[in-house]
Amino acid sequence: MTMTNLNVKVTPESNEDQLAHALYNAYQEKQPLQMNEWVDLVSDDETAYRVQDLLMQFKNQPLGGYKVSLTSPQTQEMFDSNEPLYGAQVQSHFVQSPATLSLKDNLMEPLAEVELVFKAKEDLNVNDTLEDLQRKTQVSAGVEVPDARFSDWFPSLSKYLVMSDAAVGGFVVYGEERDSTDLSMEDFTNVTTKLYHDGEQVAEGVSSEVLGNPLKSLQWLVQKLDAQGKTLKAGERVSSGTFLLPANLTKGTWKASFSHNFPDVVVEVQD
Repeated sequence: MTMTNLNVKVTPESNEDQLAHALYNAYQEKQPLQMNEWVDLVSDDETAYRVQDLLMQFKNQPLGGYKVSLTSPQTQEMFDSNEPLYGAQVQSHFVQSPATLSLKDNLMEPLAEVELVFKAKEDLNVNDTLEDLQRKTQVSAGVEVPDARFSDWFPSLSKYLVMSDAAVGGFVVYGEERDSTDLSMEDFTNVTTKLYHDGEQVAEGVSSEVLGNPLKSLQWLVQKLDAQGKTLKAGERVSSGTFLLPANLTKGTWKASFSHNFPDVVVEVQD
């Protein structure tokens, strides 16, 4: 079982260490940080990913996989970015549908996104083509629940604080998994979804919003991890990017329905 052990070395007085500790304390205590107190401490991708690595060390939990964010032109523009970003996610925060989450106990300021979730059947490598990745993975429908350690964070949180905070990772609720080869390459570009809250449709979207094809998001992640000396390993999952702009996650029953014979994904949200 892979643990988050990345051997990052910084002094206790460093900005990176201060921010990582503050994020960890907010994660543990469910007490949000104020953006304006931290925004000037991180100003580039490399530093932000180092903070994320430190945060994952402090969590000291098995690594379950990753989430990929900013996979559409619209979301990249919102966060002033020209490429996606990723966040490492602890294993316990990948949960199978139907799932129950508590606003009081599990979450801070959550949103709801609808995604495809991949699970690696074997280690993935930097030279894998889209067809290789399709062969090496399983796929499921999913509802991702982004959740930041900062108050009033969406959509004003800086990209670098998003990255530092493990891509504002909350939970990933995934459905029944099937071999990715059950879908054609064309299928991956036109999976549609509708998101419901207490039976009322609140959003709809299509998989082409995710870099044109969610497998391209997975490929981007594998290549980004390789550039950082990391590998996406067998058994790890990847929430590959949202089909739609997120909705505020509130109390009630949330359901995402998908085309292409994916079972519904259901999340019951309690106070």
